[in-house]
Amino acid sequence: MSISVKLEAFEGPLDLLLHLIEKNKVNIYDIPIVMITEQYMEYMKQLEAKDMEVMSEFLVMAATLLKIKSKMLLPSEEEEEEEEDPRAELVERLLEYKMFKYMSYELKDRQIDASKLIFKEPTLPDEVADYKEEVDLSGLLSDVTLTKLHSIFKSVIKKQVDKIDPIRSKFGTIEKEEVNQADKMLFIESYAIAQGTFSFRKFLESQKTKMDVIVSFLCLLELMKLGHLKIVQENIFDDILITYVKKEDRHTNLEEITEELEISGSTN
Repeated sequence: MSISVKLEAFEGPLDLLLHLIEKNKVNIYDIPIVMITEQYMEYMKQLEAKDMEVMSEFLVMAATLLKIKSKMLLPSEEEEEEEEDPRAELVERLLEYKMFKYMSYELKDRQIDASKLIFKEPTLPDEVADYKEEVDLSGLLSDVTLTKLHSIFKSVIKKQVDKIDPIRSKFGTIEKEEVNQADKMLFIESYAIAQGTFSFRKFLESQKTKMDVIVSFLCLLELMKLGHLKIVQENIFDDILITYVKKEDRHTNLEEITEELEISGSTN
């Protein structure tokens, strides 16, 4: 007479391995691969799965266990170098599966607890919902004096003052500096005509703001590129001298350049 044994259902090969490890009370980081493989193969003999896809997953894990077992039984060729543990990848997969498994238990418990909650819809009568308590203003203001009103006013003002940041409140407002490049080029042109030759450093130092310095520098470079100005530096680290080039010695007209800058600025 045969005895039928009902096998415990597992969700996959990793679930079965985790069950065997917990059943034998072994360290997951130091799996006795020979014993676990034998128990796993014993389960595989008793398994009768009609779904070939599920069966193939268990067979793949069985092949993986046999491969790890053979690697651990074979002698190492290079004893001096420390070889990687063939169980490392399997341990990593088991730990990841275990984490997600217990997370699913936690979510299931929360779902069960949430299903036990029952919310009652509000059933207040309209008379109760629309009721508003009458306020006796004369009784409410009976003990109010000028002194109390003054103290309340002072407390409100103090709260407003405490909200002010003592550092940030002293910051000024940052405003955009508008500098027109075309006007700046005309100014530099007239300045160069009046001076003839002038110091590059002193000219930039005479500008009022950083934006003036930047735009003036760009205008000077543009005028030098077009041949309206020329630069001279006799020795290294000497001051740079800028000399105005007369119209008869150049071919570019400054007015045409400024008109082109104004047109491009308006289109942008």
